[in-house]
Amino acid sequence: MKYFGGCDVGSTYAKCVILDENGKMVADATVRSKINPVKSAELALDEAIGKVESLNSAEDLAYLIGTGYGRNKVPFADENISEISCHAMGVHVTNPEVKAIIDIGGQDVKGIAIDKDGTVKNFAMNDKCAAGTGRFFEAMANAFEMSLPEFCKLSLTAKNTIPITAQCTVFAESEVISLVGEGKPMDEIAAGIQLAVAKRCFVMAKKAGATDSITLTGGCAKNEGLKKAIEHVLKIKVVDLDIDPQLMGALGAAEYARQKGMA
Repeated sequence: MKYFGGCDVGSTYAKCVILDENGKMVADATVRSKINPVKSAELALDEAIGKVESLNSAEDLAYLIGTGYGRNKVPFADENISEISCHAMGVHVTNPEVKAIIDIGGQDVKGIAIDKDGTVKNFAMNDKCAAGTGRFFEAMANAFEMSLPEFCKLSLTAKNTIPITAQCTVFAESEVISLVGEGKPMDEIAAGIQLAVAKRCFVMAKKAGATDSITLTGGCAKNEGLKKAIEHVLKIKVVDLDIDPQLMGALGAAEYARQKGMA
């Protein structure tokens, strides 16, 4: 049996997926990224490879593809492919019915349209500002003195929404701290934060050609408050994926590796 790997080295987390010849996922790993992307890739690869008995190192993989911002730093990679293409392919093999993605990474937001074969039809990207990214949500959780999972659920109990007007992460954090200091309901402030991010995603979704449904990828896809806000703003269904949405880039890279390695 041959095995194929995809390693997605992101700004916040490094992910690895290993597939067998039939496209079945046999192992995966998600680790916090280090300053050195090579180290991040090694940690993710080693953890995933350790879950497959017949593999001892990345060199044992029939084909390995790197993706993410650190895709050029993946040890033993046969080639690298952009994370935009890999997210599209990852979603395609998970649910071929989904044709549009909002990928919210640690430092950017992307809208991606998927063609019928899993390739990218078109995409839009916001990488000029951290607002609306994973780093932004981490900053907001810190402002609330909560863990990120706690913050992501907070808005679900809100009966009203307090608008957040600042368009910058730094200013938004100051605005949130002021609102908390004024004694405003924290769940309503959180709802305002989620709504502000959803509005930023609106343009990306439209450029990606989203019409009746869309899915979220990246770590922020696990944010239930954001998902609800996006459905409210876009007026379309957000489709849940059967596989961890944070793994989509690594899964797509592994599938590209399988296709190339079996050719």
